[in-house]
Amino acid sequence: MPHFTPPTISPPTEELGILDSLRAMRENALNILPQIAFTQPIVSGKTGFKRWHMVQGPEGMRQVFLANADNYPKADVITRMLRTAVGQSLFTSEGAAWRWQRRAISPVFAARNVNALAPIMTRTAQRACERIEANGQTGPVEMVREMISATFDVICEVALSGKDHFDAEHYGAAITQYMLTAGRASLLDFIDAPLWMPRPGELFNRDCVHTMHKMVKQAILDRQQSGARQEDDLLDYMIKAKDPDTGRQMSTQDLVHNMQFFIVAGHETTALALAWSLYLLANDQAVQTRARQQVQSVLSGGHAASLDDINQAPYLEQILQEAMRLYPPVGFLARKARDNDQLYDREVHPKDTVFLNLYGLHRHQDYWPHPNQFNPDHFTPENVGARDKYLYVPFGAGPRICVGANFAMMQAQIILMTLLNRFHFQPAEPTPMPVMQMTIRPDPGINLSISSL
Repeated sequence: MPHFTPPTISPPTEELGILDSLRAMRENALNILPQIAFTQPIVSGKTGFKRWHMVQGPEGMRQVFLANADNYPKADVITRMLRTAVGQSLFTSEGAAWRWQRRAISPVFAARNVNALAPIMTRTAQRACERIEANGQTGPVEMVREMISATFDVICEVALSGKDHFDAEHYGAAITQYMLTAGRASLLDFIDAPLWMPRPGELFNRDCVHTMHKMVKQAILDRQQSGARQEDDLLDYMIKAKDPDTGRQMSTQDLVHNMQFFIVAGHETTALALAWSLYLLANDQAVQTRARQQVQSVLSGGHAASLDDINQAPYLEQILQEAMRLYPPVGFLARKARDNDQLYDREVHPKDTVFLNLYGLHRHQDYWPHPNQFNPDHFTPENVGARDKYLYVPFGAGPRICVGANFAMMQAQIILMTLLNRFHFQPAEPTPMPVMQMTIRPDPGINLSISSL
């Protein structure tokens, strides 16, 4: 039986000039990926006076992510898009500033700490079902909105022990406004203008940044002032976190920036992985049936899933992995070379931009059988073991791999397993298209018809 082929972009067949590249980036960053990026391990070119290399082969990924990672810090355009919201957090910092934060934060996401948060995820998954059931009685349900509500619920509980300082609707609107302003590429980025020169989008994001920072900072100050409270949530872990080498702890500003990034990125990316997974399942009823059979062999009635339950339903992890292969939360990353290097047969010069094309890597014709089809069997243990691990990097790789990857996957599996135990999903119009600004979102959304089991 043929597998479902979901929507993807139609890549340009010729190199784009600077104005066309800018227009493509602002409308949908995936539109700058040329056709040959899905058939070659590296593509090189110039936009104006700027040299660039687009890497979508596992050997190049390994070199940039791991073997010569110090030569490839994040490009200015990435830090520029995020700097006003998350400052010098773990995600945006480099060198010594990154190393001490990584040493301090890594234990926060140790397996024992993440596993201890599973009951919170179970409760929020149950609440998500109740909201979806109520909304589904009046017609198709838009699943991106529902999954963002669910994952934001989880983040607030596990990060801050509740939403006392958050107006979820107000905070969510601030995130959306930020993505639509500072989160878009500017012509100034393409001509390598200095970071101190404000980009147009930054002039319109000050209110939303103030809104987000005010809510996060108030939660942190209240916790610090309470002294004896031991919440055992992520904020508590971060307040107590120390660099094991120096004993250094995070300042209030460090906490604001890192918690801000965790809240924004942690719920957005997981929500998108879930929404795309449900879209794919709705359009491949055979896979949905297989997944539900495994779920119902573990869960009885309409119960929500626990940590122990997801360990008995490995097919759901394969579904999520395949969804993130087809629609990685971030389609590509940008690095700027410090020194001379060689990637494949290309000479890399200092200040060259290197794009790590995750979208092209995950759909590359040389590395994946039927790369544009939805097939969770891409992630059977046998197939994973036989494949170069740098062919699938939705969370990055090497020393800067996403510190919260295990948290995100556990959260997603608990929610997906709970939903499949309660509902049957079918597609509804319109068909979504993948559009990337900072993350790959479905445009105009994912509408599904839902029926209770």
